[in-house]
Amino acid sequence: MRETMNIGWLWLSADELKIELKQLEDEGRDVSRLKAQFQRMIKLGNEKLARWDTQIKAQALVDAAQKLPMRKGYAYTEPSDLSGIRKLRVRGPRQYPVKLSDKELMNRIHGAWLGRCIGCLLGKPVEGVRSWDIEAFLKATGQWPLRDYIRFGFSGKAKKDFPDLVSRAWYDKIDNMPIDDDTNYTTIGLMIMQERGKDFTPRDVAMTWMRRLPLEATCTAERLAYRNFAMNIAPPASALFRNPFREWIGAQIRADAFGYVNAGNPERAAEFAWRDASISHVKNGIYGEMLMAAMIAAAPYCDSIGELLRTGLSEIPETSRLYEDIVTVMAWREEKLSYEAAVANIQKRWKEDFGHDWCHTNSNAVICAVAFLWGEDDFGTSICRAVMPGFDTDCNGATVGSIFGMMRGADAIPHSWQAKLNNTLKTSMTGYETVSVDKIARDTFVVCKKLR
Repeated sequence: MRETMNIGWLWLSADELKIELKQLEDEGRDVSRLKAQFQRMIKLGNEKLARWDTQIKAQALVDAAQKLPMRKGYAYTEPSDLSGIRKLRVRGPRQYPVKLSDKELMNRIHGAWLGRCIGCLLGKPVEGVRSWDIEAFLKATGQWPLRDYIRFGFSGKAKKDFPDLVSRAWYDKIDNMPIDDDTNYTTIGLMIMQERGKDFTPRDVAMTWMRRLPLEATCTAERLAYRNFAMNIAPPASALFRNPFREWIGAQIRADAFGYVNAGNPERAAEFAWRDASISHVKNGIYGEMLMAAMIAAAPYCDSIGELLRTGLSEIPETSRLYEDIVTVMAWREEKLSYEAAVANIQKRWKEDFGHDWCHTNSNAVICAVAFLWGEDDFGTSICRAVMPGFDTDCNGATVGSIFGMMRGADAIPHSWQAKLNNTLKTSMTGYETVSVDKIARDTFVVCKKLR
């Protein structure tokens, strides 16, 4: 019998087959013909699925599922190609005629980098911890509602009741932004534009990843796309081939650099984001990156969060699930729901203990929208309200911090939040292994000026 190397993320596990089945249902496929086969394969369990003969059958099943027809009455139209997306947009500003001064542009880009690093650092130690455990721990240690970086170095009852969280006391002594995918992708996005300019293609993104980004620094959809590149599967097919994570949050967290360098031009920011996202994601996975890139680009020009969200929405299909989900959150704010009620609605709609919901673009995008809308125009409140609901805490803290920083500038981020960073970012990228936040912001400013 032929054996596999048993590298878990390279073969289809039972969980990934569950995710693929749910993804097919989400995107409107009629799964009735194959659902029983999926369920039988899932029931086999991981030990049998790791066998070569069984793995081949699982792969064939996933391949066959891509040919399933759409079910009748599906309510959404969700293209993945740029021209198809643009045909389904509502009106938007596309580009702002007034330009920021160089000094102000630098201030906004610096604020965005600071906000991204701080928000990521806030959420990083509780990534993967469910919201109920976060809340219980913070209440037990007098930190609820969250207003600052989480402290973990407790003894006594807290240590007894929350041993896993207390064991993270190393975090209390961190004095930089350590390596994280949320900042790796912002950095490599910048590098792509440094090397390729404004005309970079999806293929350029894929090739830059393989030259610059360590394989083990990738996760979920990005790791599978990377595998597909190595198998000579080019974009956009690289996003679809045996990739159950194709609408997960991975592309959404890659938006920022494309927004920074396109300040004032949300349409081009969204286009750059599409070129990046289409190598690993489809449909709402792509829209998440386009939405956030457009919001970042528009942030210095928007007077309100509502205006900012509407600008972002104007770059994605009005007929998509993501558009509908964000509009629903905005309606909650109009209805004067409390922050707690909005979070409860999210947690009822998406199941945090199911990986697909926990890491999906839409569930996390709506958390970001809630954090903005209920953030009281305050940096700390906004990023804390992005982390407290759970789900992908470091991603959401980073995105909200980034957009807030771009909207209000570095001067709006209190020193108390900046101090823990020690103005230092670490990444997996050659040339940016350890870099000051000031320097990478200046490098971004230089690219922004060149691409104008």
